[in-house]
Amino acid sequence: MRLSRMLAVFFNLSRQRQIAAIALPMVLSNLCVPLLGLVDTAVVGHLNDARYLGGVALGGSVISLVYFLFSFLRMSTTGLTAQAHGRNSEAETIHCLQQGISLALVLSIVMLCAQQPIAQLLIYFSDASTDVTSQAVIYFKLRIWSAPATLVNLVLMGWFLGKQNARYPMWMLLWGNIINIVLDLLFVMGLNWRTEGVALASVLADYATLLLAMYLLHKSAGAQIFSALKPRAFNLQGSRQLLALNRDIFLRSLCLQAVFVFIAFQGATYGDNIVAANAVLLSFLMLVSYALDGLAYAAESLVGRAIGRNNVTELSANLGILALWCLILSLLFSLSYALLGHNFVALLTSIVSVQQQAAQYLNWMILLPLVASWAYLLDGVFIGATQGKQLRNSMLLALLGFMLCFYLLSHWQNHALWAALCVFMALRSVILAYYLLQQWRQQLFFGIRLKSANV
Repeated sequence: MRLSRMLAVFFNLSRQRQIAAIALPMVLSNLCVPLLGLVDTAVVGHLNDARYLGGVALGGSVISLVYFLFSFLRMSTTGLTAQAHGRNSEAETIHCLQQGISLALVLSIVMLCAQQPIAQLLIYFSDASTDVTSQAVIYFKLRIWSAPATLVNLVLMGWFLGKQNARYPMWMLLWGNIINIVLDLLFVMGLNWRTEGVALASVLADYATLLLAMYLLHKSAGAQIFSALKPRAFNLQGSRQLLALNRDIFLRSLCLQAVFVFIAFQGATYGDNIVAANAVLLSFLMLVSYALDGLAYAAESLVGRAIGRNNVTELSANLGILALWCLILSLLFSLSYALLGHNFVALLTSIVSVQQQAAQYLNWMILLPLVASWAYLLDGVFIGATQGKQLRNSMLLALLGFMLCFYLLSHWQNHALWAALCVFMALRSVILAYYLLQQWRQQLFFGIRLKSANV
């Protein structure tokens, strides 16, 4: 009986369409992210000096890390807006937007003021040559000026998703990437601006995306939305929940980055071929994350709305469908890596020694989608529930498990890194699933007593 009910939920076409309307646009737009990186690399890689490629890669990694750590702006805005949208409170959704933009502007000013110390840290910790480091600093100091647009764009994307609109974030990402690629080609290949051209293309693309986002905001909410966003409304008073949630998601993101930075640096101690093989194999995991992020975005939006409505029927049905899609996608990825893993490696690198090294660790790639996919999905569930504390705690415990596993198995060398990464992802999934089941048994969802309803 329970199986038949699960199948009935899964084959509910209206719910499938509802989830697909959010998940599919975000999956498609996420696929543009690695494409932009490839274009940047290809454009700079055809210049006559390797220092430009190295400088853009190093400076780009630093700015990407900084902006990734501020991704909590999108996540928190999605969860809070979705809950307000579920309560049919337009005033609350506008308040979420006001507070999110306020925080984004404050943080962007802090980043602009702190650009010199950050650049000095880049120089201090980099082992690259002076030529590469100087190009990286040039790139960073230009690219940092996109901070106001980048951070406000994160808030607007989160707000649209919270309002159950995934098409607008998709258009924002597609538009920004297209502008960036066109300007890359114009500035670098046409005007020979080199590192400066790549950085300036990204800055202008971010502001072009902001202009499009403001147009979409006007289109979706009308001119009255701008009168509601009065300058005096932009303050952080009474924003304890927002600040606490952002703090917890920031710490969660910091732990996540610490794991991948550790893998990069520790892998480098095992030799150039291994660090290159690890980079190739991590792209397998990134592909999984791009696909599963679509489900995570859907979870953020739909879980938040169901909580706002206090509707356990809607919540459980959506979670059931998302979980089944998560299982299907993880199995498809594992199967494709098992059957075609060597072919994927050959597509990403033609260096035989790197291919041989990567082949030794392909079994980890077959296992990882099965354990990592649940972590991505459950992240979306807890963000939609605006429960940053659980996200933070699960990530801290998983980080401890990662380090413990690595040091216990350190004699395995690079295999120890991949085993520790599997343990890290599995712990994130298990701990968040435990929190979820604990709440469900108490017939509560993080302090909110839910009621059944016909939806």
